[in-house]
Amino acid sequence: MLRIGYSSDIHKLVKNRPLILGGVKINFSKGEEAFSDGDVLIHAISEAILGALALGDLGRHFPNSKENKNINSVKILNFVCKKMADKKYSINNIDASIFLEKPNLSTYILKIRRNLSKLINISVEQISVKACTNEGFDSVGKGQSIVVSAIVLLTKNKND
Repeated sequence: MLRIGYSSDIHKLVKNRPLILGGVKINFSKGEEAFSDGDVLIHAISEAILGALALGDLGRHFPNSKENKNINSVKILNFVCKKMADKKYSINNIDASIFLEKPNLSTYILKIRRNLSKLINISVEQISVKACTNEGFDSVGKGQSIVVSAIVLLTKNKND
């Protein structure tokens, strides 16, 4: 059985915060403003997995509470992957798009894919991460925010 999930996440970009994508720190003067560490890529992928499993959104599992303040998004991803394993599913593939004017992410994409591969325990070939600009439009175009959309395809594990 196949299940598909989709999610998107958006965060304002502010000074004095690190820009983190897929668990990789990006060299830039601004980062995501967030209750957590703000890793919009991990958030979108995690929520897409939850969606495919019909388990709700990230806010249901990680509400804005004292214990979740500044939570590392890798912890969120680990939690979601555990839920996926408990339901006897695995990732067939992930396709994600990052919408951001600056910085240019081309030199980071493979590093991000490799890091996600290690975190999720799937091959790099199962993960597509694309960097897109918004051609100067809206808040993304003005360098005020970052948007990520992600889609995942899950496969029911054989013999389960």
